[in-house]
Amino acid sequence: MKNVTHSFVFLAHWPSAGSFGLNTDILATNLINLTVVVGVLIFFGKGVCVSCLFQELIGSIRLKDLLDNRKQRILSTIRNSEELRRGTIEQLEKARIRLQKVELEADEYRMNGYSEIEREKANLINATSISLEQLEKSKNETLYFEKQRAMNQVRQRVFQQAVQGALGTLNSCLNTELHFRTIRANIGILGSLEWKR
Repeated sequence: MKNVTHSFVFLAHWPSAGSFGLNTDILATNLINLTVVVGVLIFFGKGVCVSCLFQELIGSIRLKDLLDNRKQRILSTIRNSEELRRGTIEQLEKARIRLQKVELEADEYRMNGYSEIEREKANLINATSISLEQLEKSKNETLYFEKQRAMNQVRQRVFQQAVQGALGTLNSCLNTELHFRTIRANIGILGSLEWKR
């Protein structure tokens, strides 16, 4: 068996001449290459049992089948990964588009919010200034009315004091005789007025 292996290794190191060559890659060999390899092994390893060679050949075919299956699974996994990657990229692009849309809406809401705040601020300032003007006007009117009322109260007190003073003067100056004379004079004036009519 050792001779067969050395012979095989020796064949693998031969330089290829022209277009003929041995394909030593067991995974990539086809049926013709396998039969050539088996023929060479039988020729050089005359004492090797043929059943052992066929078992090795079947084993290499099984190995090739296993490797092909593994290769197919790996390729399938790679295809699935590629599909998942494409799907993920599409989802990422959709998410980016949604993010941009949301950012634009947020900017629009922010700008509208700032504009609304500025409008509300201006409206509040205007309303406050109008309220202050009305309050000032109301204060001035209230002061004017209070001033008028105070002046009227002062006039009434002065008038009351003047009347009381005049009555006090009259009461102190009038005596009964002066009082009767004034009454007679007034009756006389009234009587003369009646006769004239």
